Amino acid sequence: MRIAVTGASGFCGSHVVRAAVAHGLDVVGYGRRPGPAGRHVHWDAAVADPDLTGVDAVVHCAAAVADLPPGSAAEAGQFAVNVTGTERLLRAAAGRPVVWVSSASVYDPRIARESVREHHPTEGGHLNAYGRTKAAGERLALAAGAVVLRPRAVYGPGDPHLVPRLLGRVRHGRLLLPGGDVRLSLTAVQNLADACLAAAGTGRPGNRPWAPGAYNIADARHYRRDEAVRAVLAAHGVHAGLHHVPAPLARLAARTGRVPGLTPYAVDQLSRSVTLDLARARTQGWRPLWDLDTVLMLDRAAPAAAPPGTAGPA
Repeated sequence: MRIAVTGASGFCGSHVVRAAVAHGLDVVGYGRRPGPAGRHVHWDAAVADPDLTGVDAVVHCAAAVADLPPGSAAEAGQFAVNVTGTERLLRAAAGRPVVWVSSASVYDPRIARESVREHHPTEGGHLNAYGRTKAAGERLALAAGAVVLRPRAVYGPGDPHLVPRLLGRVRHGRLLLPGGDVRLSLTAVQNLADACLAAAGTGRPGNRPWAPGAYNIADARHYRRDEAVRAVLAAHGVHAGLHHVPAPLARLAARTGRVPGLTPYAVDQLSRSVTLDLARARTQGWRPLWDLDTVLMLDRAAPAAAPPGTAGPA
């Protein structure tokens, strides 16, 4: 089976490529740069339709990821990739199975997000342009009959966003966190890669494509925020005490731009409980096999290794 992976050189896409190759699939990576394996086809999602000749299924990981305020001038760039690029991809797919990697950022933050199920509203309230454009893009994908995956806070080997930003906030042995401790869903990139292949009907013998629709994807267990942060700091050899800043004060600082890099979206993601219900993905036979402890252990020792009893490589 030949599978196309868009955004093959990116964080999530590169893990999907490696997992697909490990399962013996013929992989074609689409993007502006080559992925870690397989044949490369140059494609800029903001410019043209991809040539999917000879491809049996598509995993669409390509996205413009940045925490930009809604309505900012730069939002047009995200729209060109996340929405118009989706139109191009779906047009080129022409009935092929498509797995479209979305984000839990599409969920309306004005409504409580504990044990969130896929029917949670996605039409408004987004705190940045990324959430808004991903929500618009996934509406197109759902209307076209794609499988849409909604991971939250993807982490793992090669993570260019989550952990680097966290470590970058440590100052003089202190890390300030907005609000008190909360419960969070996190997603090991290996779990996401495994879900992508399973949803496309590949990766393991007997797999069939998942039914069209949206699916939450995350680790099996929820995490206490402070415990997870301490584990990440320890894994990277960073010694820092955690200090809680009242959430209203953090939100005010984010709105006024008084703290460089602090945004309303970042405060929301860290100060409010956000947990995903995985029941719908489980009905398709998918099980998350990785968690934070295992990923951090492998990240330090041998990132390409898999824990005993799993088939999903890093």
